[in-house]
Amino acid sequence: MKFKKVIALSLVFLMAVGLFAGCGSKKEEGDDKGSVYYLNFKPEVSKQWETIAKEYEDETGVKVKVSTAASGQYETTLKSEIAKKEPPTLFQINGPIGYKTWSAYCMDLKDTDFYKNLSDPSLAVTDGDGVYGIPYVVEGFGIIYNDAIMQQYFALADKAVSIGSADEIQDFDTLKAVAEDMTKHKEELGIDGVFSSTSFSPGEDWRWQTHLANVPIFYEYKDNDTNDMDKIEFSYNKEYKNLFDLYLNNSTVEPGLVGSKTVNDSMAEFALGKSAMVQNGNWGWGQVTETDGYVVKAEDVKFMPLYTGTDDDKDQGLCLGTENYFCVNEKASDADKQATLDFMNWLVTSEKGKKFMIEDMGFIMPFSTFDSSEQPEDPLAQQIAAALQDDSKTVVNWVFTTFPSQTFKDDFGASLLEYAQGNKEWDDVVSDMTASWASEKEAIAD
Repeated sequence: MKFKKVIALSLVFLMAVGLFAGCGSKKEEGDDKGSVYYLNFKPEVSKQWETIAKEYEDETGVKVKVSTAASGQYETTLKSEIAKKEPPTLFQINGPIGYKTWSAYCMDLKDTDFYKNLSDPSLAVTDGDGVYGIPYVVEGFGIIYNDAIMQQYFALADKAVSIGSADEIQDFDTLKAVAEDMTKHKEELGIDGVFSSTSFSPGEDWRWQTHLANVPIFYEYKDNDTNDMDKIEFSYNKEYKNLFDLYLNNSTVEPGLVGSKTVNDSMAEFALGKSAMVQNGNWGWGQVTETDGYVVKAEDVKFMPLYTGTDDDKDQGLCLGTENYFCVNEKASDADKQATLDFMNWLVTSEKGKKFMIEDMGFIMPFSTFDSSEQPEDPLAQQIAAALQDDSKTVVNWVFTTFPSQTFKDDFGASLLEYAQGNKEWDDVVSDMTASWASEKEAIAD
């Protein structure tokens, strides 16, 4: 009896050892292969990233997880996710300011193929000899307009302007005259307002506190011959106010209602022909085509610069740049780092990956692995690609990557909303904005 018990126990022990050994070998095999976890910054392409992840996993067997942060919540989400047991292996920063915050988690990428394939190495975020952030897309923004509606307006016998096409709008004064006269004729034009609603729902104000603010700060930097400042005067605040007021006063909604509007609301209004213009970037075409029943035709969707009334209006081009820099988590395992680098390379070297980035994402790619024929087909991306080659206009570089913090942007957005709703004077907006800039820059320095 005792002998049988010993044999039985021995068998159980051997089975247990075999089971644990099997588990160990499987884990080791999985570790060797590594996995990818990408925390996506852009909600408007979350579905596309999920499709890419599945395709790559099916092709390679490597697990790719994609999570998307809510609009305006990327920093908060990254702080939460990076502290977890299985943190993102691939994340992004918005430029030098973002790198200051996340430098401890940014792997040096200078020896990677992904960096070596970058068309212009100067675009990368560097620190000393190291390369810690690599841009994966070039983008642009301005005022998007529906030329079919604009042509309808310019054909009116009683229009108040002498010009005959949107191409002739080359400064703020002309834009203002056209927009205000279109508002008077909005019933004839079949629109609810000239401009889509100015979105100020929580997290939806980035077009104003970041993108529109890029223009006055660009000119202030230019006047001071610098690319960053610890303190600003917001010296072009009146010019900012010019365009912001024009949006508010010639919109599809009353200024008091903007606090409930989202970017999707704004883009849907444009897509459905309820507005003639909307401020946004080349990614906006995807939002148009995803709107059920959209009526805007690709050939009618065009860009104009963000004219604000500066002396440089006539020479000003679109706002071009990037705030999308890939970073690999330095604290991830070696296997996960390699898996992540392999995934990044696949995106810009494989035919399937390149097709996803160009056609599904609509991205303009800054890599030598893409030739001149490999450009997105959507009309807005094509115009951005053309603007990159147009030396006749002054590009407004993306300087908002130097804005002090998300807190600064959120505070500025909240202040703008109070102004829009009639609860704050413009001078107070200016003073609060400059004070917030200085205090947040000081906090970074500390």
